[in-house]
Amino acid sequence: MRAAPTIMHLDMDAFYASVEQGSKPSLRGKAVIVGGLGPRGVVATASYEARRFGVHSAMPTAQARRLCPNGAYLIPRFSLYREVSETVMGLLRELSPLVEPLSLDEAFVDLEAGGTAFDSAGARAAGERLRADITAATGLSGSVGLAGSKMLAKVASEEAKPDGLLLIEPGTERELLAPMSVRTLPGVGPATGEHLRRAGITTVGELAEAGEDELVRMVGRAHGVGLYRMALGLDDRPVVAERDAKSVSVEDTFDVDLHDRVRIRSEVQRLADRCVGRLRASGHSGRTIVLKVRRYDFSTLTRSETLRGPTDDPSVVREAAARLLEGVDTTGGVRLLGVGVTGLADYTQEDLFAQALGAGPDAEGEGAEAEAVAPDGVAGAADAGEVGTAGGGEVSAGPVAAPAALAAPGEAGPQAAPVRHWAAGSDVRHAVYGPGWVQGSGVGRVTVRFEQPGSPPGRVRTFRVDDLELEASDPLPLVGRRPEGGG
Repeated sequence: MRAAPTIMHLDMDAFYASVEQGSKPSLRGKAVIVGGLGPRGVVATASYEARRFGVHSAMPTAQARRLCPNGAYLIPRFSLYREVSETVMGLLRELSPLVEPLSLDEAFVDLEAGGTAFDSAGARAAGERLRADITAATGLSGSVGLAGSKMLAKVASEEAKPDGLLLIEPGTERELLAPMSVRTLPGVGPATGEHLRRAGITTVGELAEAGEDELVRMVGRAHGVGLYRMALGLDDRPVVAERDAKSVSVEDTFDVDLHDRVRIRSEVQRLADRCVGRLRASGHSGRTIVLKVRRYDFSTLTRSETLRGPTDDPSVVREAAARLLEGVDTTGGVRLLGVGVTGLADYTQEDLFAQALGAGPDAEGEGAEAEAVAPDGVAGAADAGEVGTAGGGEVSAGPVAAPAALAAPGEAGPQAAPVRHWAAGSDVRHAVYGPGWVQGSGVGRVTVRFEQPGSPPGRVRTFRVDDLELEASDPLPLVGRRPEGGG
Protein backbone atom coordinates (compact mmCIF):
# COMPACT_ATOMS: atom_id res chain seq x y z
CA MET A 1 0.00 0.00 0.00
CA ARG A 2 1.25 3.44 -0.89
CA ALA A 3 1.05 6.59 1.16
CA ALA A 4 -0.32 8.56 -1.81
CA PRO A 5 -3.02 7.63 -4.40
CA THR A 6 -0.53 7.20 -7.24
CA ILE A 7 -1.97 4.11 -8.90
CA MET A 8 -4.55 4.96 -11.53
CA HIS A 9 -7.09 2.68 -13.18
CA LEU A 10 -8.77 3.84 -16.38
CA ASP A 11 -11.87 2.07 -17.68
CA MET A 12 -13.49 3.42 -20.84
CA ASP A 13 -17.28 3.69 -20.60
CA ALA A 14 -19.25 1.08 -22.62
CA PHE A 15 -16.29 1.10 -24.99
CA TYR A 16 -17.46 -0.86 -28.05
CA ALA A 17 -20.92 0.69 -27.97
CA SER A 18 -19.50 4.18 -27.41
CA VAL A 19 -17.17 3.81 -30.40
CA GLU A 20 -20.16 2.76 -32.51
CA GLN A 21 -22.16 5.78 -31.32
CA GLY A 22 -19.20 8.04 -32.05
CA SER A 23 -18.76 6.75 -35.58
CA LYS A 24 -22.49 6.52 -36.40
CA PRO A 25 -24.05 9.93 -35.63
CA SER A 26 -27.64 8.64 -35.89
CA LEU A 27 -27.01 6.30 -32.92
CA ARG A 28 -25.91 8.93 -30.41
CA GLY A 29 -28.18 8.79 -27.40
CA LYS A 30 -29.78 5.57 -28.66
CA ALA A 31 -29.68 2.02 -27.28
CA VAL A 32 -26.76 0.23 -28.97
CA ILE A 33 -25.91 -3.44 -28.45
CA VAL A 34 -22.67 -4.88 -29.88
CA GLY A 35 -22.12 -8.62 -30.16
CA GLY A 36 -23.09 -11.77 -31.99
CA LEU A 37 -26.29 -11.33 -33.98
CA GLY A 38 -27.23 -14.96 -34.62
CA PRO A 39 -29.55 -17.19 -32.55
CA ARG A 40 -26.61 -18.09 -30.30
CA GLY A 41 -25.12 -14.63 -30.22
CA VAL A 42 -23.95 -13.04 -26.97
CA VAL A 43 -23.83 -9.36 -26.04
CA ALA A 44 -20.29 -7.99 -25.86
CA THR A 45 -21.14 -4.46 -24.75
CA ALA A 46 -24.34 -2.46 -24.33
CA SER A 47 -24.60 1.32 -24.27
CA TYR A 48 -25.91 2.95 -21.11
CA GLU A 49 -29.16 3.66 -22.94
CA ALA A 50 -29.55 -0.09 -23.55
CA ARG A 51 -28.60 -0.94 -19.97
CA ARG A 52 -31.69 0.92 -18.75
CA PHE A 53 -33.71 -1.90 -20.35
CA GLY A 54 -31.73 -4.52 -18.43
CA VAL A 55 -29.32 -5.44 -21.23
CA HIS A 56 -25.78 -6.29 -20.13
CA SER A 57 -22.63 -7.98 -21.42
CA ALA A 58 -22.57 -11.80 -21.65
CA MET A 59 -26.37 -11.85 -22.03
CA PRO A 60 -27.73 -13.92 -24.96
CA THR A 61 -28.57 -11.57 -27.80
CA ALA A 62 -31.99 -13.18 -28.16
CA GLN A 63 -32.80 -12.20 -24.57
CA ALA A 64 -31.49 -8.68 -25.18
CA ARG A 65 -33.80 -8.32 -28.19
CA ARG A 66 -36.77 -9.20 -26.00
CA LEU A 67 -35.78 -6.62 -23.40
CA CYS A 68 -34.82 -3.92 -25.91
CA PRO A 69 -36.55 -4.65 -29.23
CA ASN A 70 -35.87 -1.20 -30.70
CA GLY A 71 -32.13 -1.16 -30.00
CA ALA A 72 -29.47 -1.09 -32.70
CA TYR A 73 -27.81 -4.52 -32.83
CA LEU A 74 -24.37 -4.40 -34.47
CA ILE A 75 -21.44 -6.71 -35.14
CA PRO A 76 -18.15 -5.72 -33.46
CA ARG A 77 -15.50 -3.88 -35.51
CA PHE A 78 -12.30 -4.75 -33.68
CA SER A 79 -9.92 -3.04 -36.09
CA LEU A 80 -11.56 0.28 -35.22
CA TYR A 81 -11.64 -0.52 -31.49
CA ARG A 82 -7.92 -1.28 -31.57
CA GLU A 83 -7.20 2.00 -33.36
CA VAL A 84 -9.07 4.00 -30.72
CA SER A 85 -7.42 1.95 -27.96
CA GLU A 86 -3.96 2.80 -29.29
CA THR A 87 -4.82 6.50 -29.05
CA VAL A 88 -6.00 6.11 -25.45
CA MET A 89 -2.97 4.02 -24.41
CA GLY A 90 -0.71 6.64 -25.98
CA LEU A 91 -2.24 9.29 -23.71
CA LEU A 92 -1.64 7.04 -20.70
CA ARG A 93 2.01 6.64 -21.63
CA GLU A 94 2.37 10.42 -21.71
CA LEU A 95 1.46 10.33 -18.02
CA SER A 96 3.88 7.54 -17.10
CA PRO A 97 6.16 5.00 -18.78
CA LEU A 98 4.63 2.29 -16.58
CA VAL A 99 1.26 1.35 -18.09
CA GLU A 100 -0.35 -2.08 -17.69
CA PRO A 101 -3.06 -2.65 -20.31
CA LEU A 102 -5.70 -5.16 -19.22
CA SER A 103 -7.76 -5.03 -22.42
CA LEU A 104 -8.50 -2.62 -25.25
CA ASP A 105 -10.40 -0.31 -22.90
CA GLU A 106 -8.80 -0.75 -19.50
CA ALA A 107 -5.36 -0.16 -17.95
CA PHE A 108 -3.43 0.57 -14.76
CA VAL A 109 -0.93 3.46 -14.61
CA ASP A 110 1.84 3.95 -12.03
CA LEU A 111 2.08 7.73 -11.69
CA GLU A 112 5.23 7.51 -9.54
CA ALA A 113 7.16 5.90 -12.41
CA GLY A 114 7.07 9.17 -14.33
CA GLY A 115 9.52 10.75 -11.90
CA THR A 116 7.04 13.31 -10.52
CA ALA A 117 6.04 13.27 -6.86
CA PHE A 118 2.25 13.25 -6.63
CA ASP A 119 0.12 14.13 -3.67
CA SER A 120 -3.66 13.66 -3.71
CA ALA A 121 -4.31 17.01 -5.39
CA GLY A 122 -1.72 16.32 -8.08
CA ALA A 123 -3.04 12.83 -8.73
CA ARG A 124 -6.59 14.13 -9.05
CA ALA A 125 -5.46 16.85 -11.46
CA ALA A 126 -3.63 14.26 -13.57
CA GLY A 127 -6.75 12.10 -13.68
CA GLU A 128 -9.03 14.98 -14.70
CA ARG A 129 -6.55 16.11 -17.33
CA LEU A 130 -6.41 12.57 -18.74
CA ARG A 131 -10.20 12.35 -18.99
CA ALA A 132 -10.33 15.68 -20.81
CA ASP A 133 -7.55 14.62 -23.21
CA ILE A 134 -9.32 11.34 -24.01
CA THR A 135 -12.55 13.16 -24.82
CA ALA A 136 -10.71 15.69 -26.98
CA ALA A 137 -8.84 12.97 -28.88
CA THR A 138 -11.64 10.42 -29.32
CA GLY A 139 -14.92 12.00 -28.33
CA LEU A 140 -15.38 9.21 -25.78
CA SER A 141 -15.51 9.19 -21.99
CA GLY A 142 -13.60 7.13 -19.48
CA SER A 143 -13.82 6.65 -15.72
CA VAL A 144 -10.75 6.98 -13.51
CA GLY A 145 -9.97 5.51 -10.11
CA LEU A 146 -6.99 6.65 -8.01
CA ALA A 147 -5.74 4.87 -4.89
CA GLY A 148 -2.71 3.46 -3.16
CA SER A 149 -3.18 -0.03 -4.67
CA LYS A 150 -4.36 -1.67 -7.87
CA MET A 151 -7.37 -3.32 -6.25
CA LEU A 152 -8.63 -0.09 -4.76
CA ALA A 153 -7.98 1.90 -7.93
CA LYS A 154 -10.13 -0.56 -9.87
CA VAL A 155 -12.87 -0.42 -7.22
CA ALA A 156 -12.73 3.39 -7.43
CA SER A 157 -13.10 3.51 -11.23
CA GLU A 158 -16.08 1.18 -11.05
CA GLU A 159 -17.72 3.41 -8.45
CA ALA A 160 -16.97 6.47 -10.61
CA LYS A 161 -18.83 5.14 -13.68
CA PRO A 162 -19.93 6.51 -15.96
CA ASP A 163 -17.69 9.42 -16.92
CA GLY A 164 -16.36 10.17 -13.45
CA LEU A 165 -13.33 10.16 -11.19
CA LEU A 166 -13.01 8.82 -7.65
CA LEU A 167 -9.91 9.16 -5.48
CA ILE A 168 -9.55 6.98 -2.39
CA GLU A 169 -7.40 8.69 0.18
CA PRO A 170 -4.89 6.33 1.83
CA GLY A 171 -6.11 5.50 5.32
CA THR A 172 -9.80 5.62 4.38
CA GLU A 173 -9.88 2.27 2.56
CA ARG A 174 -11.66 0.19 5.18
CA GLU A 175 -14.27 2.84 5.84
CA LEU A 176 -15.04 3.12 2.13
CA LEU A 177 -15.10 -0.63 1.48
CA ALA A 178 -17.12 -1.67 4.54
CA PRO A 179 -20.65 -1.05 3.19
CA MET A 180 -19.90 -2.41 -0.28
CA SER A 181 -21.10 -5.81 -1.46
CA VAL A 182 -18.60 -8.66 -1.27
CA ARG A 183 -19.09 -8.97 -5.05
CA THR A 184 -17.16 -5.71 -5.36
CA LEU A 185 -13.91 -7.54 -4.58
CA PRO A 186 -11.92 -9.15 -7.42
CA GLY A 187 -12.43 -12.89 -7.61
CA VAL A 188 -15.73 -12.93 -5.74
CA GLY A 189 -18.14 -14.27 -8.34
CA PRO A 190 -21.68 -15.54 -8.05
CA ALA A 191 -20.72 -18.89 -6.49
CA THR A 192 -18.42 -17.44 -3.82
CA GLY A 193 -20.85 -14.59 -3.19
CA GLU A 194 -23.71 -17.05 -2.61
CA HIS A 195 -21.53 -19.21 -0.34
CA LEU A 196 -20.70 -16.16 1.77
CA ARG A 197 -24.33 -15.00 1.78
CA ARG A 198 -25.45 -18.31 3.24
CA ALA A 199 -22.93 -17.73 6.02
CA GLY A 200 -24.45 -14.31 6.70
CA ILE A 201 -21.70 -12.31 4.98
CA THR A 202 -22.90 -9.86 2.34
CA THR A 203 -20.69 -6.77 2.78
CA VAL A 204 -16.93 -6.22 2.78
CA GLY A 205 -17.16 -5.00 6.37
CA GLU A 206 -18.76 -8.27 7.47
CA LEU A 207 -16.02 -10.11 5.59
CA ALA A 208 -13.34 -8.26 7.57
CA GLU A 209 -15.18 -8.90 10.84
CA ALA A 210 -15.34 -12.64 10.15
CA GLY A 211 -11.56 -12.80 10.44
CA GLU A 212 -8.93 -14.71 8.50
CA ASP A 213 -9.32 -18.02 10.35
CA GLU A 214 -13.07 -18.19 9.69
CA LEU A 215 -12.65 -17.34 6.02
CA VAL A 216 -9.94 -19.98 5.61
CA ARG A 217 -12.31 -22.51 7.17
CA MET A 218 -15.09 -21.49 4.80
CA VAL A 219 -13.30 -21.23 1.44
CA GLY A 220 -9.82 -22.72 1.90
CA ARG A 221 -6.48 -21.23 2.84
CA ALA A 222 -5.39 -19.60 -0.43
CA HIS A 223 -8.75 -18.00 -1.14
CA GLY A 224 -9.53 -17.21 2.50
CA VAL A 225 -6.26 -15.36 3.13
CA GLY A 226 -6.71 -13.40 -0.09
CA LEU A 227 -10.29 -12.47 0.75
CA TYR A 228 -9.32 -11.24 4.19
CA ARG A 229 -6.49 -9.07 2.83
CA MET A 230 -8.81 -7.55 0.22
CA ALA A 231 -11.46 -6.85 2.84
CA LEU A 232 -8.82 -4.84 4.72
CA GLY A 233 -7.88 -3.02 1.50
CA LEU A 234 -4.40 -4.61 1.38
CA ASP A 235 -2.84 -5.15 -2.05
CA ASP A 236 0.87 -4.87 -2.83
CA ARG A 237 0.81 -5.93 -6.49
CA PRO A 238 2.97 -3.69 -8.71
CA VAL A 239 1.90 -2.23 -12.03
CA VAL A 240 3.53 -4.43 -14.70
CA ALA A 241 4.23 -2.76 -18.04
CA GLU A 242 4.39 -5.79 -20.32
CA ARG A 243 2.16 -8.84 -20.40
CA ASP A 244 3.74 -11.57 -22.51
CA ALA A 245 1.46 -13.20 -25.05
CA LYS A 246 0.95 -16.85 -24.16
CA SER A 247 -1.33 -17.90 -26.98
CA VAL A 248 -3.07 -16.82 -30.15
CA SER A 249 -6.46 -18.30 -30.99
CA VAL A 250 -9.66 -17.80 -32.97
CA GLU A 251 -12.99 -19.57 -32.70
CA ASP A 252 -16.46 -19.48 -34.23
CA THR A 253 -19.81 -20.41 -32.73
CA PHE A 254 -22.29 -21.46 -35.42
CA ASP A 255 -25.94 -20.50 -35.53
CA VAL A 256 -26.83 -24.04 -36.60
CA ASP A 257 -24.89 -27.15 -35.57
CA LEU A 258 -22.56 -28.42 -38.30
CA HIS A 259 -23.02 -32.06 -39.28
CA ASP A 260 -21.28 -32.24 -42.67
CA ARG A 261 -17.74 -33.50 -42.09
CA VAL A 262 -16.49 -31.77 -45.24
CA ARG A 263 -17.88 -28.44 -44.02
CA ILE A 264 -16.31 -28.99 -40.59
CA ARG A 265 -12.91 -29.64 -42.18
CA SER A 266 -13.30 -26.53 -44.31
CA GLU A 267 -14.13 -24.40 -41.27
CA VAL A 268 -11.08 -25.73 -39.40
CA GLN A 269 -8.87 -24.81 -42.36
CA ARG A 270 -10.35 -21.31 -42.48
CA LEU A 271 -9.79 -20.84 -38.73
CA ALA A 272 -6.21 -22.08 -39.05
CA ASP A 273 -5.50 -19.43 -41.70
CA ARG A 274 -7.05 -16.69 -39.56
CA CYS A 275 -5.10 -17.86 -36.53
CA VAL A 276 -1.83 -17.65 -38.45
CA GLY A 277 -2.74 -14.18 -39.65
CA ARG A 278 -3.22 -13.08 -36.07
CA LEU A 279 -0.05 -14.93 -35.00
CA ARG A 280 2.03 -13.04 -37.58
CA ALA A 281 0.39 -9.74 -36.68
CA SER A 282 1.52 -10.24 -33.08
CA GLY A 283 5.10 -10.82 -34.23
CA HIS A 284 5.24 -14.41 -32.97
CA SER A 285 5.51 -17.98 -34.13
CA GLY A 286 4.29 -20.99 -32.15
CA ARG A 287 5.15 -24.61 -31.50
CA THR A 288 1.90 -26.18 -30.26
CA ILE A 289 -1.27 -26.30 -32.38
CA VAL A 290 -4.56 -26.62 -30.48
CA LEU A 291 -7.97 -27.65 -31.84
CA LYS A 292 -11.12 -26.94 -29.84
CA VAL A 293 -14.46 -28.59 -30.65
CA ARG A 294 -17.67 -27.93 -28.74
CA ARG A 295 -20.29 -30.52 -29.63
CA TYR A 296 -24.07 -30.38 -29.81
CA ASP A 297 -24.39 -31.41 -26.13
CA PHE A 298 -22.00 -28.62 -24.95
CA SER A 299 -19.20 -31.10 -24.20
CA THR A 300 -15.91 -29.57 -25.27
CA LEU A 301 -12.90 -31.45 -26.64
CA THR A 302 -9.41 -30.05 -27.02
CA ARG A 303 -6.61 -31.72 -28.96
CA SER A 304 -3.05 -30.44 -29.29
CA GLU A 305 0.03 -31.31 -31.30
CA THR A 306 3.54 -30.05 -30.58
CA LEU A 307 5.86 -29.47 -33.53
CA ARG A 308 9.63 -29.79 -33.52
CA GLY A 309 10.01 -26.04 -33.65
CA PRO A 310 7.94 -22.86 -33.79
CA THR A 311 6.22 -21.90 -37.05
CA ASP A 312 4.02 -19.22 -38.55
CA ASP A 313 3.48 -21.13 -41.80
CA PRO A 314 -0.25 -21.45 -42.61
CA SER A 315 0.16 -24.79 -44.41
CA VAL A 316 1.86 -26.34 -41.37
CA VAL A 317 -0.86 -25.09 -39.02
CA ARG A 318 -3.62 -26.24 -41.40
CA GLU A 319 -2.11 -29.71 -41.70
CA ALA A 320 -1.70 -30.06 -37.94
CA ALA A 321 -5.27 -28.90 -37.29
CA ALA A 322 -6.57 -31.35 -39.90
CA ARG A 323 -4.71 -34.22 -38.25
CA LEU A 324 -6.15 -33.27 -34.88
CA LEU A 325 -9.67 -33.15 -36.33
CA GLU A 326 -9.32 -36.73 -37.59
CA GLY A 327 -9.21 -37.88 -33.98
CA VAL A 328 -12.42 -36.09 -32.96
CA ASP A 329 -15.89 -37.63 -33.17
CA THR A 330 -18.27 -35.01 -34.56
CA THR A 331 -21.28 -37.31 -34.70
CA GLY A 332 -24.37 -35.45 -33.53
CA GLY A 333 -23.14 -32.03 -34.63
CA VAL A 334 -20.66 -29.30 -33.76
CA ARG A 335 -21.62 -25.88 -32.41
CA LEU A 336 -18.15 -24.33 -31.99
CA LEU A 337 -14.73 -24.77 -33.56
CA GLY A 338 -11.48 -23.11 -32.59
CA VAL A 339 -7.83 -23.21 -33.63
CA GLY A 340 -5.02 -21.84 -31.48
CA VAL A 341 -1.24 -21.73 -31.25
CA THR A 342 0.67 -21.80 -27.97
CA GLY A 343 4.33 -22.05 -27.01
CA LEU A 344 4.99 -18.69 -28.66
CA ALA A 345 8.44 -17.56 -29.74
CA ASP A 346 9.97 -14.61 -31.57
CA TYR A 347 11.56 -16.78 -34.26
CA THR A 348 10.46 -19.39 -36.81
CA GLN A 349 11.74 -22.90 -37.38
CA GLU A 350 13.27 -23.04 -40.88
CA ASP A 351 12.88 -26.78 -41.46
CA LEU A 352 9.11 -26.80 -41.93
CA PHE A 353 9.08 -30.07 -43.86
CA ALA A 354 10.93 -31.86 -41.07
CA GLN A 355 8.68 -30.42 -38.40
CA ALA A 356 5.55 -31.51 -40.27
CA LEU A 357 6.89 -35.04 -40.65
CA GLY A 358 7.96 -35.25 -37.03
CA ALA A 359 4.79 -33.90 -35.51
CA GLY A 360 2.42 -36.02 -33.54
CA PRO A 361 -0.42 -35.58 -31.06
CA ASP A 362 0.90 -35.18 -27.56
CA ALA A 363 -2.03 -34.08 -25.44
CA GLU A 364 -5.76 -34.15 -25.27
CA GLY A 365 -8.53 -33.21 -22.91
CA GLU A 366 -12.25 -33.46 -22.64
CA GLY A 367 -14.89 -31.89 -20.46
CA ALA A 368 -18.40 -30.49 -20.43
CA GLU A 369 -18.90 -26.78 -20.06
CA ALA A 370 -21.71 -24.29 -20.43
CA GLU A 371 -21.71 -21.60 -23.09
CA ALA A 372 -19.77 -18.67 -21.72
CA VAL A 373 -18.11 -15.49 -22.87
CA ALA A 374 -15.33 -13.44 -21.29
CA PRO A 375 -15.88 -9.77 -20.52
CA ASP A 376 -15.92 -7.88 -23.80
CA GLY A 377 -15.71 -11.23 -25.66
CA VAL A 378 -18.15 -12.24 -28.35
CA ALA A 379 -19.83 -15.50 -29.20
CA GLY A 380 -22.57 -16.31 -31.65
CA ALA A 381 -22.31 -14.98 -35.16
CA ALA A 382 -19.23 -13.07 -34.09
CA ASP A 383 -15.83 -14.66 -33.66
CA ALA A 384 -13.91 -14.70 -30.39
CA GLY A 385 -10.15 -14.85 -30.10
CA GLU A 386 -7.25 -13.63 -28.03
CA VAL A 387 -3.63 -12.64 -28.28
CA GLY A 388 -2.06 -13.16 -24.90
CA THR A 389 -4.24 -11.66 -22.19
CA ALA A 390 -6.16 -9.14 -24.29
CA GLY A 391 -9.44 -10.67 -25.40
CA GLY A 392 -11.16 -9.62 -28.57
CA GLY A 393 -12.51 -11.12 -31.74
CA GLU A 394 -12.57 -10.42 -35.43
CA VAL A 395 -15.71 -10.06 -37.49
CA SER A 396 -15.87 -9.61 -41.22
CA ALA A 397 -16.73 -6.00 -41.95
CA GLY A 398 -18.44 -6.71 -45.23
CA PRO A 399 -20.60 -9.13 -47.13
CA VAL A 400 -20.16 -12.88 -46.78
CA ALA A 401 -20.60 -14.77 -50.02
CA ALA A 402 -22.77 -17.86 -49.74
CA PRO A 403 -21.41 -20.94 -51.58
CA ALA A 404 -22.46 -21.03 -55.21
CA ALA A 405 -24.78 -23.83 -56.30
CA LEU A 406 -22.91 -26.85 -57.65
CA ALA A 407 -23.60 -28.03 -61.17
CA ALA A 408 -25.23 -31.42 -61.58
CA PRO A 409 -22.97 -34.32 -62.60
CA GLY A 410 -22.05 -34.04 -66.25
CA GLU A 411 -23.11 -30.41 -66.54
CA ALA A 412 -20.75 -27.71 -67.68
CA GLY A 413 -21.02 -23.97 -67.65
CA PRO A 414 -20.81 -21.24 -65.05
CA GLN A 415 -22.02 -21.67 -61.51
CA ALA A 416 -24.66 -19.41 -60.03
CA ALA A 417 -23.29 -16.11 -58.75
CA PRO A 418 -22.73 -16.10 -54.98
CA VAL A 419 -25.28 -14.22 -52.90
CA ARG A 420 -23.86 -11.49 -50.66
CA HIS A 421 -25.05 -11.18 -47.06
CA TRP A 422 -24.48 -7.89 -45.25
CA ALA A 423 -24.10 -7.85 -41.44
CA ALA A 424 -25.71 -5.03 -39.46
CA GLY A 425 -23.13 -2.44 -38.48
CA SER A 426 -20.58 -3.32 -41.16
CA ASP A 427 -18.88 -0.60 -43.20
CA VAL A 428 -19.70 -0.06 -46.87
CA ARG A 429 -19.02 2.40 -49.66
CA HIS A 430 -21.30 3.23 -52.56
CA ALA A 431 -19.97 4.51 -55.86
CA VAL A 432 -22.45 7.41 -55.80
CA TYR A 433 -23.34 8.05 -52.16
CA GLY A 434 -19.97 7.43 -50.52
CA PRO A 435 -19.28 5.81 -47.12
CA GLY A 436 -21.99 4.41 -44.85
CA TRP A 437 -22.94 1.43 -42.73
CA VAL A 438 -25.39 -1.44 -43.01
CA GLN A 439 -28.52 -0.82 -41.00
CA GLY A 440 -30.16 -4.11 -41.94
CA SER A 441 -30.74 -6.62 -44.72
CA GLY A 442 -33.21 -9.26 -45.81
CA VAL A 443 -35.45 -10.42 -48.69
CA GLY A 444 -32.73 -9.62 -51.20
CA ARG A 445 -32.33 -6.01 -50.02
CA VAL A 446 -29.80 -4.16 -47.89
CA THR A 447 -30.50 -0.87 -46.10
CA VAL A 448 -27.59 1.53 -45.71
CA ARG A 449 -27.35 4.74 -43.72
CA PHE A 450 -24.90 7.13 -45.32
CA GLU A 451 -23.11 8.98 -42.54
CA GLN A 452 -19.66 9.05 -41.03
CA PRO A 453 -17.78 10.33 -37.97
CA GLY A 454 -18.31 14.06 -37.61
CA SER A 455 -21.22 14.28 -40.01
CA PRO A 456 -24.87 14.97 -39.18
CA PRO A 457 -27.17 11.91 -39.01
CA GLY A 458 -27.36 10.58 -42.56
CA ARG A 459 -30.01 9.46 -45.01
CA VAL A 460 -31.10 5.86 -45.42
CA ARG A 461 -31.21 4.18 -48.82
CA THR A 462 -32.07 0.62 -49.86
CA PHE A 463 -30.31 -1.45 -52.54
CA ARG A 464 -30.34 -4.97 -53.93
CA VAL A 465 -27.87 -7.14 -52.02
CA ASP A 466 -25.96 -7.75 -55.27
CA ASP A 467 -25.75 -4.07 -56.27
CA LEU A 468 -22.32 -3.78 -57.90
CA GLU A 469 -21.97 -0.14 -56.85
CA LEU A 470 -22.02 -1.18 -53.18
CA GLU A 471 -18.91 -2.74 -51.67
CA ALA A 472 -17.42 -3.56 -48.30
CA SER A 473 -15.16 -0.94 -46.79
CA ASP A 474 -12.69 -0.51 -43.95
CA PRO A 475 -13.92 1.53 -40.97
CA LEU A 476 -13.32 5.25 -41.18
CA PRO A 477 -11.21 6.67 -38.33
CA LEU A 478 -13.31 7.84 -35.41
CA VAL A 479 -11.35 11.10 -35.12
CA GLY A 480 -8.82 13.11 -37.03
CA ARG A 481 -10.64 13.35 -40.36
CA ARG A 482 -13.26 15.55 -41.96
CA PRO A 483 -16.38 13.89 -43.38
CA GLU A 484 -16.15 12.94 -47.04
CA GLY A 485 -18.61 14.25 -49.59
CA GLY A 486 -21.55 12.23 -50.85
CA GLY A 487 -24.92 11.09 -49.62
